[in-house]
Amino acid sequence: MTIPSVFISYSHDTQEHKKWVLDLATRLRNTGIDAALDQWDLKPGDDLPHFMEQNLVSSDYVIMICTEKYVSKANSGVGGVGYEKMIITSDLLTKIDSNKIIPIIRQEGTADVPTFLKTKLYVNFSRDDEFEFSYDELVRTIHNAPLYKKPEVANNPFEPITDGKQEKTNDAVYELMAIVIHYFESGHDYVQYKDLIGKIGKSRVMLDMIIREAVEKGYVTQASTKSLFLKEKGKFYAVDHKLVEV
Repeated sequence: MTIPSVFISYSHDTQEHKKWVLDLATRLRNTGIDAALDQWDLKPGDDLPHFMEQNLVSSDYVIMICTEKYVSKANSGVGGVGYEKMIITSDLLTKIDSNKIIPIIRQEGTADVPTFLKTKLYVNFSRDDEFEFSYDELVRTIHNAPLYKKPEVANNPFEPITDGKQEKTNDAVYELMAIVIHYFESGHDYVQYKDLIGKIGKSRVMLDMIIREAVEKGYVTQASTKSLFLKEKGKFYAVDHKLVEV
């Protein structure tokens, strides 16, 4: 499993804010995320610009904690925040994917971001009583595990009807009959129950319910061995639903 990496960019507003950032970074690491932070990755004598450049380029995501001071420094190009902005907006560093920048709002009464981030969606961490909701959204984004997944597009309910019959490609009985017909056309007079289990891709409980429906509709008959035999009505079903070449 690949561990996602993040670089945390912030301004040293107050000791309280630095502690909040440190706690956030620590929790990220405890949630399976390799968070890079100056408070534990830098020591006196280290090259600050090199640290920022390296992490801005190599990290999977860049978290920008936007306090009022952070936004002001970014817009005016002051300090380390201003330097990071210059790197990100520079045409020289084309390796940086702008989609990996996640702005975080940590403000009172406002929700400002640096000018070059105005078009980006942000995660609002301004309210401590909603921290867990915001944190869940952030971590799900980094782990690519959204709370809501886009559903598959279903079949068109207004598909045209052919010869008085509508094809039912998503019907469980249709799937069962397709297997039975395949065996019949291959020269087998019946289909063994164990073969159906392996091919239909459903639980035995569901399979038994589907078989019962097909038997009740007269498409197949089931022997004492639970093997299925195709009936005349089942052959007509196959023709009507284009399961065989006419």
